[in-house]
Amino acid sequence: MKDKIVAWIRKKAKDAKAKGIILGLSGGIDSAVVCALSKEAVGKDNVLGLFMPCHSHSRDIKDAKIVAEKLKIKTRSVNLSGVYDSFLKILPKASNLALANLRPRLRMAALYYFANKFNYLVCGTGNKSELMAGYFTKYGDGGVDILPIAGLLKKDVRRLAKELGIPVQIITKAPTAGLWPGQTDEGEMGITYNELDDILYRLEHKQKQRAGKGKVTKVERMIARSGHKRNMPEICNI
Repeated sequence: MKDKIVAWIRKKAKDAKAKGIILGLSGGIDSAVVCALSKEAVGKDNVLGLFMPCHSHSRDIKDAKIVAEKLKIKTRSVNLSGVYDSFLKILPKASNLALANLRPRLRMAALYYFANKFNYLVCGTGNKSELMAGYFTKYGDGGVDILPIAGLLKKDVRRLAKELGIPVQIITKAPTAGLWPGQTDEGEMGITYNELDDILYRLEHKQKQRAGKGKVTKVERMIARSGHKRNMPEICNI
């Protein structure tokens, strides 16, 4: 698994004639795993980890720095809190979802700024569970050049993290997109990753579900509603 992904990242960078890889380091398991894989693919001197706090929890920044220091990669920090606040001053009031999605879209803009500056590929950190369920922001954390672990369910990411020697406190911490204080992925989705992984696996392989009908229906609706996120914009052919 690891060797295949590393070789794939290396090939994508070579095909694009990119000088390296840039990714956002959030302090979570997914970005830690992708960072480690990228380092093996193109070398530590060709990986740039970007810290992009936006009214973020201090623990997330601390964990992101722990990963960067362990892997000995280059880092930059861009605090987006002020930009976010200034943006809201010129925008009309909107839902909490609109406010939350603005953060990853600002991060996407920052990542591509540095990608253009250094001729790097923007490496996404989304996994298969998030991709299939649509649990990502369109043109936010979904706005990337490559998605190395989007073929792995969350349980597979955890297993790979152990193989790569990712610190235990990062593997075991509750997954969060840091969209608001106290936010967690599982709390927002209303389902655990273990349940989600099992349902997605059984749907994909046409196996009998073990979860209750309500949760299976919930996941099926998540997949259906988020179909547009996984496709390029539709074109009206004339």
